[in-house]
Amino acid sequence: MRSLGFDVRIAADERETAALLAAVPAAERVAVVDPRFVGHVHALRLALTDPRFPAATAPGALTAQPEARPALVRALTAGPDAPDRSAPTPATGATAATGPATPTGPDATGPETAPGTTAPSTTGPDATGPEAAPGTTAPGAAPVRAAGGEPRPLPDLLADALSAEGVAVHRPELGSLVAAVPADPQSRKETRDAVAAVDDEAVRLRSAVKARDGFFTTFFISPYSRYIARWCARRGLTPNQVTTASLLTALVAAGCAATGTRGGYVAAGLLLLFSFVLDCTDGQLARYSLQYSTMGAWLDATFDRAKEYAYYAGLALGAARGGDDVWALALGAMVLQTCRHVVDFSFNEANHDATANTSPTAALSDKLDSRGWTVWVRRMIVLPIGERWAMIAVLTAVTTPRVVFWALLIGCAFAACYTTAGRLLRSLTRKARRTDRAARALADLADSGPLAQGFAAAFRNAPRTLVPVTALAGAAAVVATAALTPFGGPWPVVAALGYALTSGIAVARPLKGALDWLVPPVFRAAEYVTVLVLAARSDAPQALPAAFGLVAAVAYHHYDTVYRIRGGTGAPPAWLVRTIGGHEGRTLVVAVLAAVLASGNGFTLALTALAVAVALVVLVESIRFWVSSGAPAVHDEGEPA
Repeated sequence: MRSLGFDVRIAADERETAALLAAVPAAERVAVVDPRFVGHVHALRLALTDPRFPAATAPGALTAQPEARPALVRALTAGPDAPDRSAPTPATGATAATGPATPTGPDATGPETAPGTTAPSTTGPDATGPEAAPGTTAPGAAPVRAAGGEPRPLPDLLADALSAEGVAVHRPELGSLVAAVPADPQSRKETRDAVAAVDDEAVRLRSAVKARDGFFTTFFISPYSRYIARWCARRGLTPNQVTTASLLTALVAAGCAATGTRGGYVAAGLLLLFSFVLDCTDGQLARYSLQYSTMGAWLDATFDRAKEYAYYAGLALGAARGGDDVWALALGAMVLQTCRHVVDFSFNEANHDATANTSPTAALSDKLDSRGWTVWVRRMIVLPIGERWAMIAVLTAVTTPRVVFWALLIGCAFAACYTTAGRLLRSLTRKARRTDRAARALADLADSGPLAQGFAAAFRNAPRTLVPVTALAGAAAVVATAALTPFGGPWPVVAALGYALTSGIAVARPLKGALDWLVPPVFRAAEYVTVLVLAARSDAPQALPAAFGLVAAVAYHHYDTVYRIRGGTGAPPAWLVRTIGGHEGRTLVVAVLAAVLASGNGFTLALTALAVAVALVVLVESIRFWVSSGAPAVHDEGEPA
């Protein structure tokens, strides 16, 4: 216990355990462990130190976060009709602890411990203890004696009592790990033999790697990155520090690519691969040492996007040094990749808690996932981050930025068509009832500003239309008008106003239709592609790099929205969405700027100013939120797709 960062104290009975718990500061985690416990250290680590759950248990061990401690105290305090359990039997001893422990031993290094937590331990070795009195029950729990007649450990009873009170008690899957409270010497020997038969550290290393990952990551990164994660844990490094190192490495890679030389491109490819190794290591370190945090999830998610898009910009700058302008391709790659992610996010949120959520397409998908080679083919063709970054790194080293971007566009377009087609088929063939929560999440992902909300209010009582068709019609109209009408004319402005109208109609009613999850990605594509087309058609110098910056700032806002929803805290505040205009407002502003500032540098300067303003507002609010967030501790398991 001390090696996990706990201070240990002795408690003679439940009443003394409750008293020791009451003496612990309210903000600290506490644990109750039977001292007869026999098992692997990692089994206790999984049960007692994972920060994501209000309470967790394994046989003979229970932990409670501050929010679950009142229920734990009530479970330890018998009600008026409960038998008296305060007097220990002659064979009883107990242990309890308060205050932070100083970690010791090879597994107790730095941040993987739980400083400041407490671990009261109840019942003495080889004793039944007061909780084992025949007929005694814990509040809300099962009888003390199990079906075989043996007394149940107090932590197990307390876990049942917490569950009965409605506290979500996590029970980690231990697999081959052992956790038990042997009732007699023979059982104790058998349990110890079972412990000796399993390599605790090997299990811990295996569990640090995601169960479901891409082909490249599984076979070319994880076999050694898990050992880097262990090295980091033993030296007190945190996942956030590794995430930051990955970002810095990628930024250096982007700088090398920006040199425009073959040596720079080779160095950029190698550094990008190393950045990805660190990107895998941070998650494995979090799982290895159970260092999950809201901040870590946010950094891991947003830094991935920052690294990839900064690298795109570096490639575009390097190509420009050689006389090749590929900014349009770079922006197109960023737009396509972002829209792919929005499709994933929207579909998953729409079906997060849907009922009757089955379809023949889903059944076929599950069947294919049960066959070895089809699993890897399906994971590779969607071009997840591992395969994508490997392709980018290799092509950067041996070809040109133009080839890199065309490969990205073709690969991501194929992956987008494959995944979207499958989700369309699932949506059309399943009969599912979607909840108000799903509709709210889709509305938040839509990012509707004042214009769209105003039109939505006006059409609130109108008959329900084909929502995705309405959204798609407005989006297609504004993009086509920007691409086909004379640049600098009024028609893109008119089309942008029409887009605001159709966007409002699309979100006027709750988004609970079978295909309503398409609305947010359609809005993203309309806004981003309109900015791309207008910047590409402009004669203003450096308009495309300015548009790249604007789309990057807006995309950050949209990713931030996704991860707030995933963290259970809801979308960004309404004032933020109003301040930056919503998707339809920004589209209209860019169309107006293109019409008014068609000649000279004005359009570039205006796009740059808009990009800086949006970036400042969303970054300041995002950083403020995540630093002070009360969202539950999570860890991002990687991008979907």
